[in-house]
Amino acid sequence: MLLATVLALTAAVLHAGWNISIKQTSDRFLALWAQFFFAGCLALSSLVIWSIVDGTPNIAWRWAIFSGLGHLPYVVLLARSYERSDLSVTYPIARGGGALGAAILGVIVLKDDLSTLSIAGIAILMCGMWMLTLGQTKRHVMPALGVAVTIGIYSVIDAYGARQSNPLAFSFSVFISGAMTISIWAVATRAHELRKFVATSWKTSAIGGLMSMCAYSLVLIAVTRAPLGYVASLRESSVVIAAFAGWRMLGEGDHKRRLIAAAIVVSGLVVLVLGR
Repeated sequence: MLLATVLALTAAVLHAGWNISIKQTSDRFLALWAQFFFAGCLALSSLVIWSIVDGTPNIAWRWAIFSGLGHLPYVVLLARSYERSDLSVTYPIARGGGALGAAILGVIVLKDDLSTLSIAGIAILMCGMWMLTLGQTKRHVMPALGVAVTIGIYSVIDAYGARQSNPLAFSFSVFISGAMTISIWAVATRAHELRKFVATSWKTSAIGGLMSMCAYSLVLIAVTRAPLGYVASLRESSVVIAAFAGWRMLGEGDHKRRLIAAAIVVSGLVVLVLGR
C-alpha cells in the first residue's frame, strides 16, 4: 500500500505540471493533441524495444482501444474548459468529479473495497472541491463536468485492463490508442494547423507527453496494488498544486477561498489514507 501511495502522489505532481503548461498555451486543443501524439510515439517505441528485448508483454488491447476512444472527448472537453475558466476552477471540478466517479464505479464494477473511514475521506475531499466551484456559471462548469465523466469511465476501463495485463505495457498501449484516436480527429478537423503547431511547440509538447505518460503509468501500476478509489483520490491531490499555481503563476483571483478549499482537500486525503 505504501508503494501505491508514493506512485499516486508522484503522478499527481506530474499531472498538475503538464496541465499548468496546457493552460498557458494559446490553443489548448492543439497543445493536448501534440502532447498525446508525442506520448504515443514514445509509448510505441518503448513497446517495440520491450518486445525485441524481452518478448511481447501481455496487454489487454481491447480495453486499451476502449480507453483510447474515451480519451478523445476528454481532450476536446478539457481544451474547452481551459478556454472558458480558470485552472484553479476547472481542474478541481474535472479531477474531483473524476475521482468520485472512479471510486463509485470501482466498487460497482471492479468489486473494490473501501472502508467507512476511506469513504468519509472521499466525502471530505469532495466538499473541498465543491467549495472551489462556488460562484461559477453553467458555461464554466459544464465542460469540466463532462471531463469528470470521461475520467471516471476511462479510469475504470484502464484499471480493469491493467489488472489483466502487465500494467506498464498497458499504459503504453493506452497512449498509443489515445494518440491514434485524437490524431484522427485532429486531422479531420484542423489538419492545416497541425504541422505549424508541432514545428513551433515540439519541445514543450514532447516534455508534456513524457510527463503525461510517466504520470499515467505510475497510476496504472498503483491500481494493481490498491483499490481504484484509493489511488484515484490520492492522485487528485494535484488539485492543491493547481489551486496554488493558479494563484501564484497565472494570477487567478479569489485565492483565499480556493486555498482554504484546497486545505480541506488535503484533510480528506489524510483521512482517506488513514482509512486504509
